Amino acid sequence: MDDASLQIHTPPDKYNLVYLTFLIHGIGVLMPWNMFITADKYFTDHKLSKEYTGEESPYVTNFMQYLTFAAQVPNVFFNWLNIFIHIGGNLTTRIVWSISIAVVVFIVTVILAMIDTSTWPVPFFWITMICVVILNMANGIYQNTIFGMAAKLPGKYTGAVVLGSNISGTFTAVVSLLTSTMTSNKKMAAIYYFITALFVLLVCFDTYFALPLNRFYRHHELREKTNAEQRKQQEQGRSQRIPYLYILRKSLPQLYNVFFVFFVTLSIFPAIHANIKPSDEDFFVSDEYYSGVTCFLTFNLFAMLGSYLTSLFCWPGPKYLWIFVTLRVLYIPFFFFCNYQVKGAVRHIPVYIMNDWVYWVVAVTMGLTSGYFSSLAMMYTPRTVEERHASTAGMFAAASLITGIFTGILSTFLWPWIISHVKY
Repeated sequence: MDDASLQIHTPPDKYNLVYLTFLIHGIGVLMPWNMFITADKYFTDHKLSKEYTGEESPYVTNFMQYLTFAAQVPNVFFNWLNIFIHIGGNLTTRIVWSISIAVVVFIVTVILAMIDTSTWPVPFFWITMICVVILNMANGIYQNTIFGMAAKLPGKYTGAVVLGSNISGTFTAVVSLLTSTMTSNKKMAAIYYFITALFVLLVCFDTYFALPLNRFYRHHELREKTNAEQRKQQEQGRSQRIPYLYILRKSLPQLYNVFFVFFVTLSIFPAIHANIKPSDEDFFVSDEYYSGVTCFLTFNLFAMLGSYLTSLFCWPGPKYLWIFVTLRVLYIPFFFFCNYQVKGAVRHIPVYIMNDWVYWVVAVTMGLTSGYFSSLAMMYTPRTVEERHASTAGMFAAASLITGIFTGILSTFLWPWIISHVKY
């Protein structure tokens, strides 16, 4: 009787528990990437450093390049593969296995932080890379599945996942700062840091199993199940294959928006953004904290705010969003012409933006538009197709998101070469 009532009447999301659950999973889906990229100095200045190992490591200089490829290639591949082949079976199986694998990998990472690896830096490096590959294979399935689940609910729940993803960067940066401040011992700081990731993933694990207990979530699950059974009866004797090309064609404008927002953002942040040096001596932030405040804190804070704004209003609409998304490409030359400096390279291109206030204000708008437009595009994508195909469209959107991140990161390898070789 309760299930019958749930199918007829839509209960409220009491205390926004379902919204908060998807917000937590949004934090969880980008936690592995943020944790490893923010721990760059733990690997390069400690575990692989000459002071620790007694020898020069060939992997220190290009560590971020190795980490990027190890993380993003399997993530992109498994995000797209999971659309067409449901790796791991049903939703519960995929979520359980992907989070469990991530937990195991972080346990291994904590153990590696605890033990002395100074006599075997090369095996340590490759074990770390293997862990990153395995972690992001699992994370690709996890991220794709979460966006597919959120697509079955009203649009703001997809926005919750995107908001959580943006909170993840801020959360990771704060955890890194706190663990470094609490102890001067790099070993203990790394242990506390990676244990925090374990805690977040375990919270994601628990909250997933709490979802079926919520009446609001059960209503949408039952409606989806009823619609699926009706479609099955109507389509008996006919092909029931998912029309991937039809869904792709219908959702392509919004997939472009998702891809291009993240491509532009990752082309700038953090590769160019973090390497912009102060130009004004009287700027309110000292040189020591300049990058931390104007880059990492500014971007993550305002991207998080931009994601939240979509819960208050949605403008522009799906038809015109692409115009504003495409205009964001102007951020690339703007930041490039700020005081962007590359360690070990001489800049030949003139610096045109010499005012730190102008740079910082534009940096605020870059973070704000990144969070806002990415959330809008992710929310609009499932609406471009019929309700029965919304989940698949949501998975396409998640794959476009990670592809935008990957290609944006790839483009950053061009900037040091351009800055030091192009003359005019």
